[in-house]
Amino acid sequence: MLKISLKKGEKLVLNGAVLRAAARTELYLENDAAVLRGRDVMAADEADTPARRLYFACMMAYLDPKRRANYQDDILTLLADLLAALESPEAKGWCMTFARHVGAQDFYRALAICRSLMDYEAAILAASDVQTVAA
Repeated sequence: MLKISLKKGEKLVLNGAVLRAAARTELYLENDAAVLRGRDVMAADEADTPARRLYFACMMAYLDPKRRANYQDDILTLLADLLAALESPEAKGWCMTFARHVGAQDFYRALAICRSLMDYEAAILAASDVQTVAA
C-alpha cells in the first residue's frame, strides 16, 4: 500500500489521468498503478537537454504502457548518447542503474535515478556557463 499526501491544489497523475486535490488530503493506493506527483511531470518542451530528454522518454514509458515499446527504443538511443558524452564514473554508474531499472520495467525507480542525472547535468552546464562568462 502506498500513502500519498497532497496539499490543496497539488496535482497527481494516476494512470495517465491528471487529478487535483481540492483540499489537503491523503490517498492510499492499494494496487499497482502509474503514479507521479505533478512536480515530477515534465512537459515535452522542457526536455531540452540530453538527461531531460531521457527523463521525458522514461516518464512517457511509465505513464503510457500502450506505447511503451516505442519509448523504450527512444530510451536506449538517448541513454547511449548520454553515456558517450559523460566522463564521470559516478554519472556512468547512474546510467547503468537506470538501464537496469528500465530493463526490469521499473520505470518509477528509473525516473528517480534520472533525476540525479539531470542534477549532475545541470551542475555541469552551470559550471560551463560560469567559465564562458569568465573568459
